[in-house]
Amino acid sequence: MSGPILQLTGHAKDLGGGFTVRRLLPAVQRQAVGPFLFFDHFGPVTVVPGDSHDVRPHPHIGLATVTYLFSGAIMHRDSLGYVQQIEPGAINWMTAGRGIVHSERRPESLADTAYVNHGIQLWAALPTAHEEAEPSFVHTPAATIPEVRVGDATVRVLIGTAFGQTSPVATYSPTLYLDVQLPGGATLEIPALAQEMAVYTVDNPVQLDGEALGAQLLAVVEPGQGMRLSVPGEAAARLMVIGGDALDAPRHMWWNFVSSRKERIVQAADDWDAQALGQVPGEVEWIPLPERRFIK
Repeated sequence: MSGPILQLTGHAKDLGGGFTVRRLLPAVQRQAVGPFLFFDHFGPVTVVPGDSHDVRPHPHIGLATVTYLFSGAIMHRDSLGYVQQIEPGAINWMTAGRGIVHSERRPESLADTAYVNHGIQLWAALPTAHEEAEPSFVHTPAATIPEVRVGDATVRVLIGTAFGQTSPVATYSPTLYLDVQLPGGATLEIPALAQEMAVYTVDNPVQLDGEALGAQLLAVVEPGQGMRLSVPGEAAARLMVIGGDALDAPRHMWWNFVSSRKERIVQAADDWDAQALGQVPGEVEWIPLPERRFIK
């Protein structure tokens, strides 16, 4: 263990309607950690009646979205016909593959209620052999996610294998995703569970291999290295560990599209312009392409 090789502070990104997220990946310094090439931390934000935080139907190709909530609720609908309320502790894995369309909205049951939305959305690039996979959506309920005590730490194994526990979430390549809760004064040793690994400090500062790491930072460690996490103060800390095998080829990213081939992104943009990527049943809105088009 030799400390972080890179610390990413992220930047604020306005998704519209006053809904702002902290985006850690992609970054100028680093495109991906394992398969994860997109990392948004949203909230905690109080959603009150009348707020317009809904995300209208929009398309994806070449990736899988991974949504995880600490609190709140989001209603997922997609062009395959799935309707699923996303709730805290569950993993929602949507494989875009050759193309899928989805929306993310306030559940109708909460239309007149104030609540706090807080969570993480990741994109995992699909291996080149699976970029054009059939689209799919899998909801893994919170109760089926393994949780283990490691010393004073509580670790939920969201994806992959750690501390003798294996998540039921299926992936296309070796992938790691952990939700770690550390009380004040506690320490957790995490071995090299993946080829590439990073840790995100959700709410409070910690020490990583003896080096101070502020809140809401993504710290990448040396390939093949583990990490020692400790909480120097009395306040508990929540940490997300991500990782997996390195990408098998560089990826091009534009808007909601990811591909190893530039021409595939151009095709996807044309298909969305023609509304040929599918429709979400019951939806009449959609997000148009950005004015600045992707150039080969």
